[in-house]
Amino acid sequence: MKFAIKKIALGAALTLGAIAAFAADPIKIGSVLSVTGPAAFLGDPELKTLQMYVEDLNKKGGVLGRQLELVHYDDGSDANKANGFTKRLLDDDKVDVVIGGTTTGATMSMVPLVTKAEVPFISLAGAVVVIEPVKKWVFKTPHTDRMAAEKVFEDMKKRGLSKVALLSETSGFGQSGKKETEAVAAKYGITLVANETYGPKDTDMSPQLTKIKNSAGVQAVFVFGLGQGPAIVTKNYKQLGISLPLYQSHGVASDEFLKLAGPAAEGVRLPSPAQLIPDQLPANDPQKAIVQSYDKAYKLRYKEEASTFGGYAYDALMLTVDAMKRANSTDKAKVRDALEATKGYVATSGSFNLSPTDHMGLNLSAFRMLEVKGGQWSLLP
Repeated sequence: MKFAIKKIALGAALTLGAIAAFAADPIKIGSVLSVTGPAAFLGDPELKTLQMYVEDLNKKGGVLGRQLELVHYDDGSDANKANGFTKRLLDDDKVDVVIGGTTTGATMSMVPLVTKAEVPFISLAGAVVVIEPVKKWVFKTPHTDRMAAEKVFEDMKKRGLSKVALLSETSGFGQSGKKETEAVAAKYGITLVANETYGPKDTDMSPQLTKIKNSAGVQAVFVFGLGQGPAIVTKNYKQLGISLPLYQSHGVASDEFLKLAGPAAEGVRLPSPAQLIPDQLPANDPQKAIVQSYDKAYKLRYKEEASTFGGYAYDALMLTVDAMKRANSTDKAKVRDALEATKGYVATSGSFNLSPTDHMGLNLSAFRMLEVKGGQWSLLP
C-alpha cells in the first residue's frame, strides 16, 4: 500500500514537473532579416530593435509568464536565402511567429512556407502585394508603396506639379512601386512623361537621369527604390545640375539616406512614418510619446540614430505581444485571429486597425511629408 501511495505521489510530482517545464518553455520569435547586403540599412536596425525589445520584455517578466527567445537569420538581402532560413525556422526551430522579410522579394519567398505551416507572419516589407490579395497568415507593418505614391502625388498637386518622371528600381519593391505609381497617377491628375528603371546594384544612374532631363515638360522626378540606389540617384541628380523637385519613397526614410546622399539630398521630399521626426510632432499627437520613447531607447543602446525600419520591427513585435496577451495564448490560430482583430493600436508607424480584409491597418494619415532642410528632416505643414 505504501508503495502504491509513493508511486502515485511520484507520478503526480512528475506531472507537475512536466507542466512547470512546459510553462517555462520560451515563446520563440523567428526572424529572417537583411542584416547585410544592399538592404542592410533596413535590416540592421530591424534586428537591433528586435534584440533590444526582446531583452526588455524578458526583464519585465516576458509574455504570459514565459520568456521570449529571438531566433534570427541574415539572408544577406537574398530572397532565396530568406526562403531557406524560413524553412529552418519552421521545421527545425519550431517558432511560434515569424517577423521579417526586410524586402518584398524576401517576404514573397517566405509567404508560401508560413502559409503552409499556418504560422503568423508579420512582414517588414513595403509592397502592397504582401497583403493584397489578403493572405490568411500574413500581415505587415510598413505603409504600402501605393500609399507612398498617393502621398507624394498629393504634395505634388498642392505645388501645381502634374508632369512627372518616374525612376524605379528593378527590385521587388521598385517593381511594385512602379506598378502602383502608374495605377494611381491619373487619380491625382498626374501624367508620367518619362519612365526609367535602374538595377539595385547599379552604381551610376546618370544615363537614365539624362534621358529624364531631356524629356519635354518634366516638372518633377519621383524615385522608387530602397537601400543605396536612391542615394546614388540623388547625387547624380545634383551632378547633372537638375533643379526640378525631387521626391523619394519611404524606402529611404532613414538618416542613413542623409549620410549616403550628403548635401545633394537638400530639398528632397518623401513620405515617412512619424519616427523620423519625434520631436517635431505636436504635443497632442497620439504617436509622440511612443516614437520619442523608441528613439531615446535605441539611441541610448546603440549610440546611433533610430530609423523608420527599426520602427517597423518594433511595431511587428509589439503587435504580436499584444495579440498573444489578448488571446491569452501562443496558439498560432488564436494569435492570428487576435492580430486580425487589432483595433486602435498606436505604434511608431501609425494607429493600426486591422480586419479580415486589411492585414496592415494603416491609412494615408499615418504618413507625414518630410523635406530635407539644412541636412535634417523637416516636417512639412
